[in-house]
Amino acid sequence: MEQDVESPVTIQQPKLPKHVREDLLVERERAKRKVQRYVRKDGKCNVHHGNVRETYRYLTDIFTTLVDLKWRFNLFIFVLVYTVTWLFFGFMWWLIAYLRGDLDHIGDSTWTPCVNNLNGFVSAFLFSIETETTIGYGYRVITDQCPEGIVLLLVQSVLGSIVNAFMVGCMFVKISQPKKRAETLVFSTCAVISMRDGRLCLMFRVGDLRNSHIVEASIRAKLIKSKQTKEGEFIPLNQTDMNVGYDTGDDRLFLVSPLIICHEINQNSPFWEISQAHLAKEDLEIVVILEGMVEATGMTCQARSSYVTSEIKWGYRFTPVLTLEDGFYEVDYNSFHDIYETNTPSCSAKELASRVRLPLTWSVASRLSQQGMLEPEIQGREKKTTLDTQEEGVEEQTERNGDIANMESESKV
Repeated sequence: MEQDVESPVTIQQPKLPKHVREDLLVERERAKRKVQRYVRKDGKCNVHHGNVRETYRYLTDIFTTLVDLKWRFNLFIFVLVYTVTWLFFGFMWWLIAYLRGDLDHIGDSTWTPCVNNLNGFVSAFLFSIETETTIGYGYRVITDQCPEGIVLLLVQSVLGSIVNAFMVGCMFVKISQPKKRAETLVFSTCAVISMRDGRLCLMFRVGDLRNSHIVEASIRAKLIKSKQTKEGEFIPLNQTDMNVGYDTGDDRLFLVSPLIICHEINQNSPFWEISQAHLAKEDLEIVVILEGMVEATGMTCQARSSYVTSEIKWGYRFTPVLTLEDGFYEVDYNSFHDIYETNTPSCSAKELASRVRLPLTWSVASRLSQQGMLEPEIQGREKKTTLDTQEEGVEEQTERNGDIANMESESKV
């Protein structure tokens, strides 16, 4: 009995062009390599300061140091400062009572203590808390027979006010920091490169989720890319300004609805000679910074984000999010990050500009050359026409002379 045996068939994959294979290899290597950001998407700078020997500089600005600490350390220092202050002055009140002998005359009605009803360290600690916080229960009070106690009361009152002003001020500034306001300022997850008004442009979108607006909002963009100078010096993470409209005023925003920020790729742009294929091989990062004053508090707020090479989409545009409703405009933030593909040249802006200039140059030169070639032809045609006219005139004159001679001979006959 015969059995059909299927022979394995090998399908040979078509060979890709060389440039396509190189692009695939670059994408694979980039996917394997972890992207190292200079600024994270949430706006935090990915830079750590190490080997700082002059740590005393942090103590010279102790207020800013406390404000910059994390909340758990800030609360711990807040509780620790008050507790240490109360314990210190409680110990001082107990020490005065001990040195004066008040602790040896507890319950003696003929003895006038420095502080009434102070019979130990615990009661001295409670009296310190009542004095510094101005609670004043009225059970423990200082007498006028203790001048050292009066001086200590004045010192504790003054130092207690200073501690309250410092710690409460620190907590207030910590709470009212505008960092949380930046959480409602959003950037698009990717940037796009496409044509706008006949020019190649790099664009990204910003928006404000709150109804209270950012006053005097302005936008900046910087290209972070390492470079090597002509002298051979290597500059890591070199910062280059990107023009987003500071010469025309377009960088000052009225951020009521989402706006698309545009960077025109011209001769002054760092992307002037970068094409789509070249961009995939570049290792760069674009940092965008949005600044303004919070309308409710008047404090300056700054929001940051960044775009690495993989987040720059060539040949795309942003989907519109603003629609006109009945009597108002509505913003659809579900489409805030959406993009769609559009026809965009894959060449660099420099090559695109040269392609646009070539037909104009060729047409002018060809027009001039054509005119130069046509002039001799026109002159030749004019000369030929003149000669033909002269020959026709000569023939007509000859014919006329012959006719006249015939007429004269006939008259003679």
